[in-house]
Amino acid sequence: MEFLYEYGLFLAKAVTIVIAIAAVVIVILASAVKQKSDKGELKLTNLSEELKLLKHDLKEELLSKKQFKAYEKQLKADEKAKEKAEKNQTESPVEPRVFVIDFNGSIDAAEVASLREEISAILTIAEPGDEVVVNVESGGGMVHGYGLASSQLDRLRQADIPLTICVDKVAASGGYMMACVANKIYAAPFAIVGSIGVVAQIPNFNRLLKKHDIDYEQHTAGDFKRTLTVFGENTDEGREKFQKELEETHVLFKAFIAKYRPGLDIAKVATGEHWYGQQAIDLGLIDALSTSDDVVMQLAKDKTVIKVRYQLKKKLADKIAHGASMSLNALFNKLAEKNQPVS
Repeated sequence: MEFLYEYGLFLAKAVTIVIAIAAVVIVILASAVKQKSDKGELKLTNLSEELKLLKHDLKEELLSKKQFKAYEKQLKADEKAKEKAEKNQTESPVEPRVFVIDFNGSIDAAEVASLREEISAILTIAEPGDEVVVNVESGGGMVHGYGLASSQLDRLRQADIPLTICVDKVAASGGYMMACVANKIYAAPFAIVGSIGVVAQIPNFNRLLKKHDIDYEQHTAGDFKRTLTVFGENTDEGREKFQKELEETHVLFKAFIAKYRPGLDIAKVATGEHWYGQQAIDLGLIDALSTSDDVVMQLAKDKTVIKVRYQLKKKLADKIAHGASMSLNALFNKLAEKNQPVS
């Protein structure tokens, strides 16, 4: 009986706490809905400085005190020589910069909203000698979404800013549509690229509806306002039109690839197949084998490498909901620990 009493008391407390927190969250969420969402913010990270600090820390850890002291002395001497050389110049030298962007694309390419802001920011401050590296990771998706993403990258090409694309894992279909805009494409040996094709899959429940005597009506103005439907009975005419539209999209896709990589044998690579980096270099789909890390580290030797990231600010409602979720999880973990048998 004592066990049941303690268990019931624990349960009552837990339910009371949950209800109280839920009530607070609901009130705050309701008020937050009325607020306008804050605009995102641009974050710049100096990767060159991070690499220098990493190197310095590793030297301090691995070298003897005498060796490290000599290393720091040489650093100071190099810095003084650099400052002296700059003073003797009539004009202050402008060190070229490399701006790095990450694009991890979803099916609808919603990330293009951030990509647009990042590219606009770079175009605002870019100087002659600057360049851009974009790390693309995407298996493709909606044509219009990736078409816009590719057009955003083309803004850099139009501004005569050298553009490099790095593919560590996958840039297929729409992802490769983006990659081909670059002046140079790097890919890891087993990264997946290509898949220059178009696909569409549509389920149809018409026979299931008929079996259960369910009618479905669809009214359109225009013979091909809808070609294939999910619930209606599809016709051969509709299928033929739908296939024609896919073929037309494929033609546009191939023309787009050929525009930026004229040396490609389009007939050979635009079959919808994908290839690994080692195969893609022989086909001309990429220019060299390398990871994005190696590309950035190589560029950092002579240029200042800056990572550019546009991040949407989380709404108050999102922050509160996340905080409440974490608090509830921590609370239940503590309660569970207290009610565990002890030896």
